[in-house]
Amino acid sequence: AVCDHFRTVSGRRPSVDTANPAVRIHVFLTADTVTLYVDTSGEALYKRGYKPAAVEAPLKENLAAGILRLSGWQPGEALVDPMCGSGTFLIEAALMALDVAPGLGRKFAFERFRHHDRSAWTAVRAAAERRRQAPRVLPVFGSDIVGEWVRRSRLNLEAAGLADCVRLDRADVLERTPPAAEGVMVANPPYGVRIGEAEELAAFYPRLGDALKRNWGGWRCYLFTADIQLPKLIGLKASRRTPLFNGALECRLYEYRMVAGSNRSRDAAPASS
Repeated sequence: AVCDHFRTVSGRRPSVDTANPAVRIHVFLTADTVTLYVDTSGEALYKRGYKPAAVEAPLKENLAAGILRLSGWQPGEALVDPMCGSGTFLIEAALMALDVAPGLGRKFAFERFRHHDRSAWTAVRAAAERRRQAPRVLPVFGSDIVGEWVRRSRLNLEAAGLADCVRLDRADVLERTPPAAEGVMVANPPYGVRIGEAEELAAFYPRLGDALKRNWGGWRCYLFTADIQLPKLIGLKASRRTPLFNGALECRLYEYRMVAGSNRSRDAAPASS
């Protein structure tokens, strides 16, 4: 209909690249109305433009940033993701620490609009670029037991210009120790839907709880998961449980405040979901 209107007004039907159109229009139909929306963003806003090497079911960038905010983590405070996957928590933390505006490295659909105010947009971007701090080594650490995930995290850090800011290595979360006396540990543990995976995770969660008590005293630990078995099996009492959605999937962010200098026995009642 839009193309037909152009032909009626101008005598020519525009040529449209259906895979990458200059202007994308969304149409919503109800029983008696038609609503048209012009897409001003292009790619979904959570896509910052830095993640060429994703893993299966990656964490969305805006969700990772929100979880970091909920944790109360502040730039300068030690941060560890011991199950880093594609490195989303690490990258979002580094961007916050360097005051890099979300989406600074991507394009937006409105930049193609005829009435787009280029001078105003250039000024806004320039102001954000001036605030952006030069890369430096940050107290942000990542690891994963899977070597391929570590490789992909490194590729994503390089794509974001943060390869020299975050320290990354291969390690088992059950064995690694924190790099400082206190800080924030945040992770998105795996969760399975097949029977074999569920059985493996049922054995893993109690060991994870033991590792947190043994090694992470003085730290605030945050686990983000959709697995309702985790709080029942980890053997720790969550000090806070925050409902969140990863797309359509209902999840929880569990906060565990580990007591410094404590290697006590499993005496806390399991938290409910």
